[in-house]
Amino acid sequence: MALIKPVRGFTPEFGKNCFFADNATIIGDVIMGDGCSVWFNAVLRGDVNSIRIGNRVNIQDGSVLHTLYQKSTIEIGNDVSIGHNVTIHGAKIHDFALIGMGSVVMDDAEVGEGAQVAAGAVVLSRTKIGANELWAGVPAKFVKMVDPEKSREINQKIARNYLVYSTWYDSELDNGKAMEAETEK
Repeated sequence: MALIKPVRGFTPEFGKNCFFADNATIIGDVIMGDGCSVWFNAVLRGDVNSIRIGNRVNIQDGSVLHTLYQKSTIEIGNDVSIGHNVTIHGAKIHDFALIGMGSVVMDDAEVGEGAQVAAGAVVLSRTKIGANELWAGVPAKFVKMVDPEKSREINQKIARNYLVYSTWYDSELDNGKAMEAETEK
């Protein structure tokens, strides 16, 4: 069972149809919307400041979300995918963004709508990534524009897929196979 822990008077809140892996950790001032998933070994530490997450956000295995005490917060929009082993520290991520595996997004950075941060990139503090931009490297730099429709479509598909994957872990519902066909679309 996931560790969901109040701290400093804040208890995590979440919407309907959320999935938390057995060893996910969600602490303190964390509020997330509907259809979200927090995967194995992911940690959302809302102990020193707030973490706000929209609908259909997947936070994949080993990712860590944290903030600076009384200085930075995390805001994540809708249909966002946070890849495996990502660190987000006090940043704002807009709708339909994709944060690639192993990347780091630092305090007061902003990732625009439909933007993509490549795997392994390091987005430095106060960096502003515009809508539908692809950034990569260490430190992350602008690479190219991405097609807004394709970006939205990809991230909505990933979000839907993660909702399907979460059903595979629900022992009371065996609808994973039925929904698996939906993933192929």
